Amino acid sequence: MKGTALKRLWTAVDLRNRLLITVGLLVLYRLAAHVPVPGVDRAAIAQILQSSTGAGNLLSLFDLLSGGTVSRFSVLAMGVYPYITAQIILQLMVPIIPAFKQRMEEDPREGKQFMERWTYYLAIPMASLNAIGQIRLFQSSGLPIIPHFGFSGENLLPTITTLITMTGGTMFAIWLGELISEYGIRNQGLSLIIFSGIVSGLPRSVGQLWSDEQTRYAGLALFIALVAITVFAIVVVTQGRRNVPVMYPGRRIGRRQSMPVRGSLPLLVNMAGMIPIIFASAILSFPAILAQFFTQSQTQWVRSAALGMQDLFANQQNPGYITIYFFMVVLFAFFYTDVLFQQQNYGENLKRVGAQVPGVTQGAPTQRYLNKVLRRITLPGATLLGTVAVLPLLIGLMFVSVTSGSNAFFAIGSGLLIVVGVVKETFFGLETELKLRGYDESLLVR
Repeated sequence: MKGTALKRLWTAVDLRNRLLITVGLLVLYRLAAHVPVPGVDRAAIAQILQSSTGAGNLLSLFDLLSGGTVSRFSVLAMGVYPYITAQIILQLMVPIIPAFKQRMEEDPREGKQFMERWTYYLAIPMASLNAIGQIRLFQSSGLPIIPHFGFSGENLLPTITTLITMTGGTMFAIWLGELISEYGIRNQGLSLIIFSGIVSGLPRSVGQLWSDEQTRYAGLALFIALVAITVFAIVVVTQGRRNVPVMYPGRRIGRRQSMPVRGSLPLLVNMAGMIPIIFASAILSFPAILAQFFTQSQTQWVRSAALGMQDLFANQQNPGYITIYFFMVVLFAFFYTDVLFQQQNYGENLKRVGAQVPGVTQGAPTQRYLNKVLRRITLPGATLLGTVAVLPLLIGLMFVSVTSGSNAFFAIGSGLLIVVGVVKETFFGLETELKLRGYDESLLVR
């Protein structure tokens, strides 16, 4: 059955072209990931990444999530994360700024285009700020990776050139992601860009576990168990749903009036998918980068606060970081679900077609009822997602005292959830495309 679906997927000309375009653009992205920033000292970068400091751990995580672009200090070293950070900021501003909220409510389609346009505008300064922070994060270890970096004297022109190069690389990656969403696999562009970077770095992390002879087999056994638990948990969370009963009005056919039809409205336990994981990872890396601007401050309390923030957010071995990461995943799961559900406005849509939830008034009361139900079922889904997100970090924390491969566990855990989630959503998207073309069997064995 699966082979038949794959054959149908390949014989459908438009789907085959979309797959080939997606693969071609991902190959182009990976080729561009090997283009280094001019003037970078790669030997100093390798020495910093091998250290066990908080900055070294954070940069190792960045290196995995970017597919090795940080260790090469490529023009794509920041990936698409500045765009994601800009997206988070604007979505947080929608309920705060009345003009944004009114624009989204009056015309959702125009409001979506408005948000996308301003996300691109905001991504440019965010990318420049991220580039400065990332370079300072490297240079805080005492090994300058770019000898002439600064905003004074003869260093100004090389510094501006470096920032323009890195910002341009980020915008190029975003552009490739948009091309994939438009001409390749629909609505999966940025996710596949992140996915390709993580997958290319996973073999190296597994090799790091294998290189530690003391705990080689225990580490690999835990890794396999971690993969199995992660896949199972993601499938359970994404498949869970609550079917809300809905009565649709009967239709008049000639002189006859048909009986009302009983249907259901499925509400997903995890409507946000893997977006909370990506959002939490992106937003938690930002404070550590921002702290780099104040670690050399002449004011004692400012310097102490910056060093404390760097130690908290740049070190995944810190129990405080693990706790914050868990609550951030849960918070973003609720936030993103609420944003998506409000945009769909089921209360008014059901009222427009004459449908009604039994015992609930049509319109705004229906929307409030559905919001209440959705928040109740989102709580266990978000909690399970947060638990699975921090589980690799807890396992890596147990390995800190016995193996040098603990850093690999931190990196594997941060990327594994995204990889599994993106693969599942991509296959579900392909399954939907097949069904639209008349293929009615499941693409995946669930």
